[in-house]
Amino acid sequence: MRLLMCAVVAMLLGGATPRPAEPPVVRVRLETTAGAIVLAIDVRHAPRTAANFLAYVDDERLDGTRFYRASRREGQPGVGFIQGGIDTDARRRLEPVELEPTSRTGLRHVSGAISMARYDSPNSGTANFSLLTGPRPDMDARPGHPGYAVFGRVVGGMDVVKRILAMPTSPGGEGAFKGELLMRPVTITRAVRLDGTPKPTGHVKVWKLLQGV
Repeated sequence: MRLLMCAVVAMLLGGATPRPAEPPVVRVRLETTAGAIVLAIDVRHAPRTAANFLAYVDDERLDGTRFYRASRREGQPGVGFIQGGIDTDARRRLEPVELEPTSRTGLRHVSGAISMARYDSPNSGTANFSLLTGPRPDMDARPGHPGYAVFGRVVGGMDVVKRILAMPTSPGGEGAFKGELLMRPVTITRAVRLDGTPKPTGHVKVWKLLQGV
């Protein structure tokens, strides 16, 4: 009888095997043309933002993208952040995710944090992210300001992050990007998870179809 009940449940679920739960922290290695960076993605405290980032990793949507921005604090060139990801490449984009502000997660924009970039709308994060080399409390949520979503930290390769931060930038650009665009962007050749089980979305990889891959 017990086996019969299990079979009935399996039929009701369409025969699908439940996916294993993510570990509370998932490490991801970014292999770049400037060296490797290892991130600890905080699934426990920022589950939605973490799941979104890991989907891009598992789908290989970050492979071949770039670090394109280096924002240095005036008078403190070693302090700031670098920004990378899919930039404006809509072919790699998944649906934007809801903002998980620091006021909800308890995480903060401290040195080494990884934060999800977004557009003016709070719920517009995709796969562009920033790696901080110094504290940025102004990026945390506060009354009247939704802030940005921290979802992990750098646990290896901070020297690579600082090396990218020090690279020459163009005087051009618009708005917040003015003077911060890298003259020679750094390619993320591969992003791979080091913990847990990959969970590809199954969505069509348009950019690969166009490349004939």
